[in-house]
Amino acid sequence: MEQQQSSNRSATRLKIKHTQLYDVIIHNDDFTTMDFVVMILMDIFQKSEEDAIQLMLYVHESGEAIAGTYILDIAESKADKATKLARDNGFPLKLTTQPHQ
Repeated sequence: MEQQQSSNRSATRLKIKHTQLYDVIIHNDDFTTMDFVVMILMDIFQKSEEDAIQLMLYVHESGEAIAGTYILDIAESKADKATKLARDNGFPLKLTTQPHQ
């Protein structure tokens, strides 16, 4: 009986897979206001005001940055929500998702 339980535990361990994570990338553009980007980072990506400002400045200087890392469904949902909010406010803000490395 002891050996059978050990065998079952080994088989169970082999079946567990790690969930793939995805980065949500926020891209710089010449039209979306800095204040709007900070608001998106705070409201959708749950950044503190200080972190949102620092990330916005990084995006402005380098062209893009990771806004957050999530499982695929959440990453796509956050990117879609931010994109819709941007369009509703007349901004071309672009967010993409890519596999986390």
